[in-house]
Amino acid sequence: MPFNNSISKYDWQYLVTGFFLISVFIFINLIGVIDKEYFYFVPRLISEQPYRIITSILTHADLNHLLSNLGGIIITRYFLKKLGIKSRFFYLKFILICSFLNFFIIWVYEKILSYFNFYPHYAALGFSGIIYALFGFILLTSFYGKKYFLGKEIGLKSNYEVQKMSKTICLIGLTFSFLPGVSLLGHLSGFIAGCFLFFI
Repeated sequence: MPFNNSISKYDWQYLVTGFFLISVFIFINLIGVIDKEYFYFVPRLISEQPYRIITSILTHADLNHLLSNLGGIIITRYFLKKLGIKSRFFYLKFILICSFLNFFIIWVYEKILSYFNFYPHYAALGFSGIIYALFGFILLTSFYGKKYFLGKEIGLKSNYEVQKMSKTICLIGLTFSFLPGVSLLGHLSGFIAGCFLFFI
């Protein structure tokens, strides 16, 4: 059966996500309403400024950074439609939960490092951690299917074609994460978070 890529009743959540990312980019990067340094994910500031857990995923360094993550939204939408998504809210719920889970994984990582008297100092931003979480979730779903998420039916079925494509994208993406200026920790923690969310 040919894949129908037309607009569906579930697509509003992808459009809302993209709209927020583009709007934040316009107000921060183009108009300069507020300095984006106030939105970065900075581990040492999270306890005093927890809003950064959310704002950091909405903020992007430049146009290329934004476009690559908008492309990630398009790809994950394509995969979820191929898997048979049947949920009006799955994407937004996943983003919200994953934002905090991703932070928790990074927090555990930093606590382990601090045990060995190593204290990393870095700032991270961008939606790519969420995209990698979705890739991890989609990869496992392509093998086993996923009928429910947090007690709500989403109707995802295993799909060999998605399995092949998502494996390739995950491999290329995680390899790309080792390049300078790319957050390996953010991508890897996102992927782990996505895999974890598959099992709940």
